Amino acid sequence: MLAAKRTPEIIPLCHPIPITGVDVSFKVEEDRVEVEVRVRAVAQTGVEMEALTAATAALLAIWDMVKGLEKDEAGQYPYTEILGVRVESKVKGGGHGARA
Repeated sequence: MLAAKRTPEIIPLCHPIPITGVDVSFKVEEDRVEVEVRVRAVAQTGVEMEALTAATAALLAIWDMVKGLEKDEAGQYPYTEILGVRVESKVKGGGHGARA
């Protein structure tokens, strides 16, 4: 949630947007963790960047937590990767929303 609200501090030329809601959910499986972020705002511009930033920050936090378990003898992460970060849907209208 913090990453979504701080997106203008991280992404150049990204305007601050008054966010009205952020929902983060995780699906944990044996060999993966899926993160879904939904961001809502009442603004003239969309919230795709906020949703993408929040999803990426969540994935980086997970990486940081599991890196000790994932590192091989050479100090590398041969099987750990972040894949498929994308905007899955966008809602236009009175209130904007995006899901990443």
